Amino acid sequence: MIKSYTGVVSQEEQKLRTAEPISNYMTTKIIAFRPEQSIHEAIEILLKNRISGAPVVNEQNELVGVLSEGDCLKEIVKGKYHNHLARPGQVGDHMTTNVTTIEQNLTVLDAAHFFLNRRFRRFPVVNEGKLVGLLTQTDVLKAVDSL
Repeated sequence: MIKSYTGVVSQEEQKLRTAEPISNYMTTKIIAFRPEQSIHEAIEILLKNRISGAPVVNEQNELVGVLSEGDCLKEIVKGKYHNHLARPGQVGDHMTTNVTTIEQNLTVLDAAHFFLNRRFRRFPVVNEGKLVGLLTQTDVLKAVDSL
């Protein structure tokens, strides 16, 4: 019997594929900051790399926060309001510490639901508290598109 591939995926095969862990699709080459890093240096890195934020990790690569464009803008606005430039400081002074993360063994389908329920565009991926990757909505779309 000859079978021709039609591009149609069976429901069983689709379930198996969406059960794949996000670790197969997440970004592992991540730009990350250290809490003691200069906020001005961090802003330059965000601009140079055209990214809207990055995780902040300690020396053990444990996630301690996230620095976003919004965190940086808050300081610029405060400085303008008080008629001086944003105060110099470190990333740790400006980062958000209440960060929602996901575990690397989460499935693609679970990650899609997670994105819908949380309304974030990206999540740091951790394993035992250590940063191992970054998952974006685009990563999940690419994973589902490859089904």
